[in-house]
Amino acid sequence: MVLVNPNTSTATTAMMTAIARRALGRALPVRGVTVARGPRMLTDPAALRAAAPEVLAAGLGATAAGGCAALLVGAFGDPGVAALRAAVDVPVVGIGEAALREAAADGPPFGIATTTPLLAAALTEHVTALGLADRYTGLRLTTGDPAHLSADPALLLDRLERAVRACVERDGARAVVIGGGPLGEAAEELRSRCAVRIVSPIPAACRAIVRLLSV
Repeated sequence: MVLVNPNTSTATTAMMTAIARRALGRALPVRGVTVARGPRMLTDPAALRAAAPEVLAAGLGATAAGGCAALLVGAFGDPGVAALRAAVDVPVVGIGEAALREAAADGPPFGIATTTPLLAAALTEHVTALGLADRYTGLRLTTGDPAHLSADPALLLDRLERAVRACVERDGARAVVIGGGPLGEAAEELRSRCAVRIVSPIPAACRAIVRLLSV
């Protein structure tokens, strides 16, 4: 499997690839690929749109090289996923779609906790496009600049935990999706800190890929 990181941070690629490897164990080898151009973090709709052709190019390159059983796109807005599905013959899974579908699978109300206020409307539109709006309790945002939070793991974890609690206590969510590939490590940590079910997007995408490959 190839994990495509839609931002240009190689450190983020390494982190997400490590999470995917832990999630899959011996089931499937994972190789991380970083897009050639773009921002180090996708924080607004323009960056998300600009990432789509870069993801397509990276995914096409990965499949052309051979040894690629599936593609995982590691940004919560799923840039380039539709184009890749139309272009390649292997399963393509975006972490946003996978996590949202997993959160809603048994019918409980679910929310999203994330760090990017400029993407709030786009993420809500994504939920609606997937047909999950009737179970969606809304999105809660951390306070502070996303880039500053990403540089301070302890602060990021604290702010995300507060957002998760707001999803539960104010909105009535019974599952909370952590909205972002770069938030992968924090999502894993929050699973042990929060009483509510936390859906971590990278493992959710890995589980979706395993199911697709089993069909």
